[in-house]
This record gives sequence, structure tokens and C-alpha cells, in this order.
Amino acid sequence: QQQECLRPSRPPYSYSALIAMAIHSAPRRRRTLSQIYQFVAENFPFYKKSKAGWQNSIRHNLSLNDCFRKVPRDEDDPGKGNYWTLDPNCEKMFDNGNFRRRRKRR
Repeated sequence: QQQECLRPSRPPYSYSALIAMAIHSAPRRRRTLSQIYQFVAENFPFYKKSKAGWQNSIRHNLSLNDCFRKVPRDEDDPGKGNYWTLDPNCEKMFDNGNFRRRRKRR
């Protein structure tokens, strides 16, 4: 019962917004999937403590949302996985740090 109170609350951001923040904050504006997970877990304690379900949601969003583009690694950049970047047309969605969840229209 006591633990319940100490659990961090869920951030008011959609998964797409979390991904966009992760990509935005990267030096070259691109991250691998595991770097995105790492960013989310480090910056939002809620997800660090959560079970792995949120990682599925991140993957799901990356593959379905047209704002996220998969970029192959350079020849001289060994490692696993592609990079993910933001489509330039979508940058505007997150201008001036507007990462909050959109209200659903009634």
C-alpha cells in the first residue's frame, strides 16, 4: 500500500511525443531504438519502474507514425539497428516544445 504513493505518475505525453523528445535532444537529431528507450527511462522515472509494455508501444509508434523515419547506419558506424529521425514536415508539430498530448476532440 505504501509503495503505491511513491510510484511516479505517468507523464502527460504521448509515446510519439516521448520519441520526438528523444530524437530532438540527440546531438545529430537521430537515435537508435535502444537509445530512445534509454532516453525515456532516464528522463521519466515512471517508465524506468514500469514493466516492458511501454517499449512495445514505442516500437509500435515508430513503425506506424509517418513522422518517424528509419535511417540506415553509416558504413563506419558499427552497431545494431537503424537510426530513427523526425520527418522535417513533422518538426513543426513539436515546435516550441509542444510535446503535450493532444486533447481528443469531442
